[in-house]
Parts: sequence; structure tokens; C-alpha cells
Amino acid sequence: MTVSTRAINTFLVFGVVLAAVSAGGAEADHPLLSRMPGFHIDDFEEREFDAYEFKGPDGVPIQVEGRWYYIDYGLDDGVRTPSELQILRNHTNAIEEIGGTVLYTDDSNAFLKVEAEGKETWAHVRVYNQATSYSLYIVEREAMVQEVTADAESMARDLATAGKVAVYGIYFDFDRADIKPESEPALREIGKLLRERPDLKVHVVGHTDNIGGLDYNIDLSRKRAEAVVSALTSQHGIARDRLHPAGVGPLAPAATNLTEEGRTLNRRVELVQQ
Repeated sequence: MTVSTRAINTFLVFGVVLAAVSAGGAEADHPLLSRMPGFHIDDFEEREFDAYEFKGPDGVPIQVEGRWYYIDYGLDDGVRTPSELQILRNHTNAIEEIGGTVLYTDDSNAFLKVEAEGKETWAHVRVYNQATSYSLYIVEREAMVQEVTADAESMARDLATAGKVAVYGIYFDFDRADIKPESEPALREIGKLLRERPDLKVHVVGHTDNIGGLDYNIDLSRKRAEAVVSALTSQHGIARDRLHPAGVGPLAPAATNLTEEGRTLNRRVELVQQ
């Protein structure tokens, strides 16, 4: 479900504090959710790009990447303590009021999502310390700005020395095999590599992290590899018989899956020389 900017602005006037997060990262409430009455900010952190694991329907974990916020609130001295349910219900009601979705709740947590003008904002409300504190984890979903790009020369060098090359500049919509437009520079370089070496044949191998079921991830990685092969043949003129798609899911990690940095390295496409 989507909502208009006007709907979000209408919601914000219901809040007690309406300060937006500044571009410089100053401590302030996120524009989507004002704070509960009688609470102050104890801790604040903003990151240009990071990931957070939310819970979707039935508590299924969903990892979301984008601009990342953490805001921790503490109760002011002398203020009557609300109940955990009161804090959670305030947030779920506010999100539903603007057409958002309550994904999952339990006694101390609520996971929420709002879509507006093509942008997704995900939020996790966590209540603790007997409702004298609560925190917000918010991710404004977006693709990372790729700062390190693959190029045909470096890919050829890695193939010559290791027989394979990991390509990190190919992006997909979450939980789908649709290649995103920002993948074009990497695909263009792969096409250049294959045109410069007309004798080269490669396995195009999809990899995932270990979040989710094994069979599902293997199938998803295979479909993503097939999408890359399709793009190279239809858009970059590479003969189909030079490309063999395969998917191994999380079975060949490049790094540990215990950290987000490692999981990011594990989500990749590799070219393996045949």
C-alpha cells in the first residue's frame, strides 16, 4: 500500500516533537515517527548505508539495506511510566493511520513498514527496562552507491590467476531475480571482457548469504544467474553457448555469515572459467 506525502505530513502534526533528522546527523527524531510524550533521546546513530534484520509476517526475518538510523529514548524524571503496550500501540496506530503496515508484534516489539512515492521505510520499535526506555531502528530502503566498480581488465587478471572472479556490482530487487538498472556498468564490463576474449566461456554462478532456507536460496541464486546470462545475451551480444548459469546459494561463502560485512561479501555473482 502506498501513501502520499500529504498523508505523512498530516500524521506528523499528531506528534509531540516534530524535528527532522538533519543531514549532518544531529540527534533528532526521525521524520516518520515523533517521540512519546515525556521521553528524551539517550542515544542516536545514523549511517549512510547499512543493513538491519526486521521481522515480516509470521516473524520471518527480512534483511533491509539503506540509510540506517538508531534512536534510543529514555523517560524523563518524574514522568509517569507508560505500559509497554501503550508505547507499541501508539506506534502501530500511527503507522496504520498513514496507510502503513504492521508486519509483526510481540509483547515488546513492533515491526512496521511504510511505502510512499516509491520509497520504503522500515521500523522496529523495541520497548525495554519496564517501559522506561524504548528504541527505534529505522532503515530507508535504497541501494548502496557503488564506489568500487568491476572492470574488464581486473576481471581478466583474476580469471587468469584464480580461474574465477567475484562481481559485486550486480544488484537485484529484494527476494527477486530482477536485475536493477544500476547493475549496467558491471554488465557492460563483463560484456567487454567476453568480446575481447572470444574464446572464453564461463559459468555464471549466483551466491547468497545464509539468511533463509537452503533450497530457497539455491533456487533464487540460480534464477539470478539466469537473469545475468539473459542480460548479457540480449543486451550485450554475447552468444548463449558461452555462458552457463548456476546457483549455489550459501554453499560457497566468501566470508563469514556472522557479520553483515561478511554477508554482503557473500551476496555476489561469480564468473568461473569453463
